[in-house]
Amino acid sequence: MLSRVANSIYWMSRYIERAENVARFVDVVRHLVLDLPDEAGNQWESLVQAAGAEELFAQQYGEATMANVIRYLTFDRENPDSIASCLWAARENARSVREVISSEMWEQINRAYLMVKDAGAPARVEEDPAAFFSHFKKSCHLFLGITDTTMTHGEGWHFGRAGRLLERADMTSRMIDVKYYVLLPRLDYVGSPYDNLQWAALLKSISAFEMYRKRYQQIIPKNVAEFLILDSHFPRSMHYCVIKAEESIHAITGTPGGTYTNPVEQQIGRLRGEMDYAHIQDVLDMGLHEYIDTFQGRLNDLGQAVFETFFDVSVMPKLPA
Repeated sequence: MLSRVANSIYWMSRYIERAENVARFVDVVRHLVLDLPDEAGNQWESLVQAAGAEELFAQQYGEATMANVIRYLTFDRENPDSIASCLWAARENARSVREVISSEMWEQINRAYLMVKDAGAPARVEEDPAAFFSHFKKSCHLFLGITDTTMTHGEGWHFGRAGRLLERADMTSRMIDVKYYVLLPRLDYVGSPYDNLQWAALLKSISAFEMYRKRYQQIIPKNVAEFLILDSHFPRSMHYCVIKAEESIHAITGTPGGTYTNPVEQQIGRLRGEMDYAHIQDVLDMGLHEYIDTFQGRLNDLGQAVFETFFDVSVMPKLPA
């Protein structure tokens, strides 16, 4: 497969996943605002902080109200991580590989794009944000289902799956970090009903609430962290995403599992091995924010290795000495 084609499919999937997760970010804060008292602080401002966009946001919008933050994260094309920007990038990548993807995939990505680009979309969000974001998330799920059922599960499909799962692992880790590091402003909130409300909202935003309750019943922060970080069967947990991304990488290269011939296989195999044998207490002893920060750094390194190994034809992959 041409590196250009593989690169486009990989990023098309990543941008679709990123757009869906931005909708999830908005959803989790919207639920929190409804549940928390006023003294809990401005949760929308915390979301802007989590996005690392305080300065740009302040210049363009001023106060972090619900309407301003939703507009910035959903429709603002000057924000490269807004839903509109991600969908535009996904659509451009899909356009460049139309001969490889199915017509149904191309049609669905256009439906999602036009849904957000529609001039009436901001008014619909303002009128009923829950309905808009729910519809948008279902639109992304539909694209995923169409991809799985209409595209041959060859190299292209595995590049798309690897991209989607690496993006999902990163986004799940960011959502946990937003809850733990950004949204909890005071230490005396830890263990309080407010704290439990936030953890429940986090689970709902990741569509993990029901599956978590089937396993653990009560909302206990340690169990929530274990479920979202180390569970090997829940499809949005960080560990599951790493496992399945590794499977796709080996399917692309043909290298047997448990061995490696390039930096991508080495890095993702090492990360998966560490998560296979990790215990949640090890994560908590290290510090949840510190663990997630390290995990995100390793995902960034892995993404760079994917680029240099599969997409950048000017760089020959080298294994570390």
